[in-house]
Amino acid sequence: MRQTKYINKNRKKLKRVLLLIVLVIGSVSTNAQEINWLTFEEAIDAQQQNPKKIIIDTYTTWCGWCKKMDKETFTNKDVVDYINENFYAVKFDAEGNDVVNFKGNTFTNPGFDPSKVNGRNSSHQLSQYFGINSFPTIVYLDEEANLIGPIPGYKTPQQIELFLKLFGNDDYKKVTTKEEWENYSANFKYEFAK
Repeated sequence: MRQTKYINKNRKKLKRVLLLIVLVIGSVSTNAQEINWLTFEEAIDAQQQNPKKIIIDTYTTWCGWCKKMDKETFTNKDVVDYINENFYAVKFDAEGNDVVNFKGNTFTNPGFDPSKVNGRNSSHQLSQYFGINSFPTIVYLDEEANLIGPIPGYKTPQQIELFLKLFGNDDYKKVTTKEEWENYSANFKYEFAK
């Protein structure tokens, strides 16, 4: 009888501990949101089914600012939510060896050197097509996969918000002069958390 009480008491404690573990793990996983990264071809295919703009994070394996942007900007909840809702997101190694089929062309990296996979390598043809020559660069495409523009450089969550909304809301179509850009950026209402 005494053993049964002891076992029942320990079962209750064990159940409480397990419940606590499940709650902690559940809360951690719901807070750890991520951008839904796709391959280039997956984004183009998805765009044909449900038109949205495409955002391409072009990076290199050796780029410290790219890693910082991954860690600090692309994990920000507001950035994650906005990108997932309004864009198809692509991560593209600008010096990688992927074969990309886009707009009837095949883009490769003919000078790719496998021995330099973790260092500087030759530029991918798709990077050249988009005019990318520094990293990170964020490339924006419209709903028909036409180039809106590349935006070079590291961006904080607040800095990228300006561009996400400029392109996401089609405001770029109304901002065509330097004066209009200065006015737009000076009057922009930032909402993303730091």
